[in-house]
Amino acid sequence: MYDRIKGFRDVYPDEMAARRRTIDTIEETARQYGFREIETPALERAAMWTDKSGDDIVDELYAFEDQGGRHVTLTPELTPTVARMVVAKQQELSKPIKWFSTRPFWRYEQVQQGRQREFYQTNVDIFGSSEPEADAEILAWAADAMTGLGLESADFDFRISHRDILGGVLETYDADIDTEAAIRAVDKSDKISQAEYHDLLVGAGLTVEQAEVFDDLIAAGDLEAIEEFAGTERVTEAVENLQNVLEAAEDFGVREYCTISLETARGLDYYTGIVFECFDSAGEVSRSIFGGGRYDDLIEQFGGQPTPAVGVAPGHATLSLLLQRADVWPEEAVRTDYYVLQVGDTRSEAARITRALRERGHVVETDIAGRSFGAQLNYADSINAETTVIVGEQDLANDEVTIKDMDSGDQVQAPVDEFPGDAERPTAEDFS
Repeated sequence: MYDRIKGFRDVYPDEMAARRRTIDTIEETARQYGFREIETPALERAAMWTDKSGDDIVDELYAFEDQGGRHVTLTPELTPTVARMVVAKQQELSKPIKWFSTRPFWRYEQVQQGRQREFYQTNVDIFGSSEPEADAEILAWAADAMTGLGLESADFDFRISHRDILGGVLETYDADIDTEAAIRAVDKSDKISQAEYHDLLVGAGLTVEQAEVFDDLIAAGDLEAIEEFAGTERVTEAVENLQNVLEAAEDFGVREYCTISLETARGLDYYTGIVFECFDSAGEVSRSIFGGGRYDDLIEQFGGQPTPAVGVAPGHATLSLLLQRADVWPEEAVRTDYYVLQVGDTRSEAARITRALRERGHVVETDIAGRSFGAQLNYADSINAETTVIVGEQDLANDEVTIKDMDSGDQVQAPVDEFPGDAERPTAEDFS
């Protein structure tokens, strides 16, 4: 007997049906906004991550040397891949570029709530616009996707910040500060104790006193006070940009979901401006539902022309936890429109009816295992068939078939040459 590998999941049909309905809602919302679907490879060159983050990151990757001697990895995130794709055809692509993709990713990390080693995300990105409206549209898509899944404004919260506010405040200190390390510390601040957080800030180059002042300033989230404290053009412009994005979000109908949270920093180094995360308002889901933001420099770092970009990536695992907590997770059950039940030597007529119903776009099953009448009826019930069409030898002798409503148990006879007829979705009621 082989055991499943830790951090990887088996998903059976009932749960997969609920997941599929969730994914379909997310993707259909993206299409409504004009995002176009792309497909991306599962394997990339590991240098796409090690060149930026150093060789130590290999410990977090499913990286190996392939048979051609290339150092490759299963992709741990999508953003570098889509950046590479933009660079490859940058001159041919109409701007803004609006793409989405749903697919699995792999990271070798500690398994915990809402995080496996193989996990699914839907990535939604805009390339080629630096306007606040682009950031607001990403937020609007995310809000519409969440509410389309049945969530309400009280169920989730978008926490929004700006990396240049954090970086701009840090550069005002008269010290040799590792800004990226300090921002990563801010990103961890709600997951560790205050003492540990201050230690990380001190490790990034702040004094103990500076760490305390910085913590108090950022936690308060008073943009006017921060702008006054920093007194720099960088912070002033960042505050203005944040306010402009929130004004656009107001016009796009999603301001009510947004909270200014300067402790939201996003740990990845490629973020450059607006950053945001979505959390369960009730706090029962410990991890963020999704995160995203601006990464205006990444395309240029990958060898392309300077191209502003903003994106977001809902994680399906944490999203499903939120939907379950809010009691709007889709029913975990397969659905079948028709089961065509065969009794005796009726395969030819049953096959005709099955084909006709499938041509109308319905989910239709019929017997392929030579089972008894009772076994077929039990199977039809187990797959949640709405209607069972009984094609029996005696029925056919009378030029009839039997139509059974599986919920009520009502059944009627219908002329065989009139079923399914012209009706798009014929039921027992049509022939009663």
